[in-house]
Amino acid sequence: MLVCGTCGVEREEPTPELCPICADERQYVPEEGQRWLGLDGLAAAGHRVVFGENEPGLWGIRVEPKVGIGQTSQWVLTPEGSVIWDPVGYVDDAAVRAVLDRGPVLAIAASHPHMFGVQVEWSRRLGGVPILVPEIDRQWLGRHDPNVVSWAGSRRLAEGLTLHQAGGHFPGSAVVHWAAGADGRGVLLTGDTVFPNPDRRSVAFMRSYPNHLPLSGTVALRLAEDLGGLEFDRMYGNFNNVIASGAKAVLRKSAERHAAWARGDFDHLT
Repeated sequence: MLVCGTCGVEREEPTPELCPICADERQYVPEEGQRWLGLDGLAAAGHRVVFGENEPGLWGIRVEPKVGIGQTSQWVLTPEGSVIWDPVGYVDDAAVRAVLDRGPVLAIAASHPHMFGVQVEWSRRLGGVPILVPEIDRQWLGRHDPNVVSWAGSRRLAEGLTLHQAGGHFPGSAVVHWAAGADGRGVLLTGDTVFPNPDRRSVAFMRSYPNHLPLSGTVALRLAEDLGGLEFDRMYGNFNNVIASGAKAVLRKSAERHAAWARGDFDHLT
């Protein structure tokens, strides 16, 4: 098993000349070319998994130094067990012990294929945890495993914890709704499906973030409408980028602004 140096997604051998995920228009192959990495080499280079509590019941998991895109995985703990969301591109025995010390893992899931990380490796080391992959995005799997489970629409993960397919960035792009988060006001884990911006007052709707390819205004409004049916006050992206409160209103306002700019309503400002 190898890991793409750019996106951090695992791939079984024989590996292709280029990572298909990075060769897609939503990502990129660096000017210096394709690099493939191994977990043993990453360990020898000093990479480690770091945990940090975001709020009660929700932890961030990241790799230092970063691997691939460098996302922060969100780890939700419930009385039934935990869920790992947007798994990082590295895992070691210390990380596995830290996770299992907090009880069973119910599932591993990703918001979209850029965030698959080394999900099969995490699953195997955790004892065969189900890996939930939207049926429509299975083509992007770089490593197959009997623990990969297809899903579509919505899927219950635990009491008050639900996976929802939203589309947009990828057809299978998803979010996790955690009803107990934010002191019971609700949390939405969005990955790149809806991206909390650095201003912490708006979100973005993009087909490609690195290549600045936007989704249409129609799709932005659809996402806001669909996700607005969930109860949440806080939103976490995949780099611990957070809308701390009022996230549902931010989602709607941002979609309306996105659509207005796409229509040309503000062309007089350009």
